[in-house]
Amino acid sequence: MAARTHLTRCGVVRLGAVAATAVLVAEGAVWLLRPRQDSIPPATVSEQAYFSTAELERASDFRDGQRLIGLGVLAVEGGLLVTLALWRPPTLRNVLRGASQRPIVGAAAVGAGISLTLAVARLPLGAVAQSRAREVGLSTQTFASWLGDQGRSAGIAALLAALGGAATVALVRRLDRRFWIGGTVLVVAGAAIFIWLAPVLLAPIFNRFEPLPDGRTRSEVLALADRAGVTVGQVYRVDASRRSTALNAYVDGIGPTKRVVIYDNALRELSPGELNAVVAHELAHVKGDDILRGLAFIALVAPLGVLFVQLSAQALTRRSGDDIRSPAGLPALALSAAAAALVLGVPGNQLSRAVESRADAYALELTREPGAFVDLQKRLALTNVADPSPPGFLQFVFGTHPTTMQRIGAAVAYANSTAPASRQAGD
Repeated sequence: MAARTHLTRCGVVRLGAVAATAVLVAEGAVWLLRPRQDSIPPATVSEQAYFSTAELERASDFRDGQRLIGLGVLAVEGGLLVTLALWRPPTLRNVLRGASQRPIVGAAAVGAGISLTLAVARLPLGAVAQSRAREVGLSTQTFASWLGDQGRSAGIAALLAALGGAATVALVRRLDRRFWIGGTVLVVAGAAIFIWLAPVLLAPIFNRFEPLPDGRTRSEVLALADRAGVTVGQVYRVDASRRSTALNAYVDGIGPTKRVVIYDNALRELSPGELNAVVAHELAHVKGDDILRGLAFIALVAPLGVLFVQLSAQALTRRSGDDIRSPAGLPALALSAAAAALVLGVPGNQLSRAVESRADAYALELTREPGAFVDLQKRLALTNVADPSPPGFLQFVFGTHPTTMQRIGAAVAYANSTAPASRQAGD
C-alpha cells in the first residue's frame, strides 16, 4: 500500500510538473510569436466620453447575463465530462464495454456520443442566450432557425469527434506511452486541415458567400490592399444578416482558400471611413500571416499539452478501472483535453490580443483616419451590444481582442502623436 501511494504521489508530481512546464512553454511561445511591429499604447479614455449612461447600462445588463450563461455552459460541460470519466452509471459502463469489442469502430461511436451528449447538455442555456440576444435586437433568427443551426453544428462536431476518437484510440494502441508524439502530429495536422478546408466545406453550410461585386467598395478594398502590398486572395461578402445584426469581418483559410470575408451588415451600414478601417485591420492579418502564426503557436504548445492529456487520462482511467487503450478511455481523454485547452487557451488569448492590437495599429497607419477608427469602435460596441470595459479577470482569461476602450485609446494616442506633424504640414 505504501509503495502504491508513493507511486501515486510521484504521478501527481510528474503531472503537475508537465502542466507547469506546458504553461511556461506556452508563455514562451507568446513571447516568440508576438508581432515585432509596435502596437500603440492606448491613451487613457473615459467610457462616459463616448457612450451614454443608458448605452453602458444596456451593454452591462446584456453582457453580464451572457457571461453567466457562458460560465454555466462551461460548468455543465465540465461536470458532464467528469461524470462520464469517473462516475458513470452501470448502463453506460456496459455500453462502453460493448464498444470495446471493436476498438476503432467503437471509439468512433463513443467519440460521436460524447460530442452529441455535450451538445444536448448545453442546449437549454444556449436557448436562453439566444432568446436574450433576440430581445436586444442582436439576433435576427427565429428559434426554429437557431435550432436548425445547432443541429447542423452538432452533426459536424459529432463527425469530427468520431474521426478524432477513432484516430486517438488507434494511436494509443499503436504507440502506447509514446502516444503524445503521434497525438501532437494529429493535433497540428488536424488544425491545419481544418483551417484549410473549413472556408470551402463547412462555412457554406451555414452562410452564402459571394465574391464582392465590382463597384466602389471593391475598388477601395483592392486599393487599400495595393497600398499595403498585400495579396488578399478573394474578398467575399457573407449574408450574416440572416442571423444577426452584428458588424464584423474576418480572414480565414490558408493557401488557395485564403480569403477576406466582410459581413453584409458592415457593407450596408458602415461609412466609407469605417469600412476602410475594418478592411485595413483584416489586411494587417493577411500581411502578418496571422493564421500561420496561430498554427505555429499550436505546434509549439501541442507536445507538452498532449503529454499532459496522456498522463492525466492514464491517472483517471486507473482510478475508474478502465483501459485507456479502449473506447472506455475516451471520456478521460476528453476531460483531460478540455482541461488542457482551457488552461493553454489563456496564453493563446494573450497572443491573440497582441496580434489584434498590432492589426489596429497597422489599420491606423494605413488609413490615417483615427476619427473613423473611433467611430467604428463605437458602432461595433453599440451594434454588437458589447461591454466597452469587461471585467479584468474575464478579459485576461477569455478576451481575444483588446477592449473597446483600449482600441479607442489607441486611436486617440495615434491622433495625438500625429497632430504636431499635421500642424507642421499645414503651416
